[in-house]
Amino acid sequence: MSKTRTKKPAAKKKPSPRPDPVTGFWRPNRAQQLAAVRKRVPDVIAPNLTVLFCGINPGLYSAAVGHHFAGPGNLFWSTLFATGFTSRLFTAFEESELLGLGYGITNLVTRPSASAEDVEKDELRRGVRALRRKVLEYQPRFVAVLGLVAFRLGFESSKAVVGPQPDPIGSTQVWLLPNPSGLNAFHQPAILNQMFSEFRTAVVASVSRGT
Repeated sequence: MSKTRTKKPAAKKKPSPRPDPVTGFWRPNRAQQLAAVRKRVPDVIAPNLTVLFCGINPGLYSAAVGHHFAGPGNLFWSTLFATGFTSRLFTAFEESELLGLGYGITNLVTRPSASAEDVEKDELRRGVRALRRKVLEYQPRFVAVLGLVAFRLGFESSKAVVGPQPDPIGSTQVWLLPNPSGLNAFHQPAILNQMFSEFRTAVVASVSRGT
């Protein structure tokens, strides 16, 4: 008597990435974002950069696509363009091209989360120690930390305000700027543009002086 073979249920296909209608790059759906909590976004870094931009930690959207400041509400890239750091509007998927302009990107905390508010104080303080080591190794002219509250907690400087900070890291000037995330209440383009413009003026002056 022949045995009847039971067919195995077909494996569910993983949802395929959806291309962004503007950039052509893929957009992660909600499930893909939630699955990215264990991913890491590699630094965009090289020795002797003009500016190393330092975010708080990757959002789930950025972790899912593997690129910095990738969330659709994030104003980082548009602010760089509006304030003259870049001559055109870049996307997160073109982040490696910043190195040719003398800019890089890192984060205080590597662990992705839905919001920067999910990052613990101890994580920020460990992140500051890691950032100091990184800055001393790569020696950028400036390191710009993007996030007032995270800076105050991580650097243990409760009275820090946006702008140049009094204590350098080695020969690197530390600058504090607002968080450009769309989740940040301080993310209005006009305010970001003003503060990033002031920073760029300082960067240009430093480069022209050779200091």
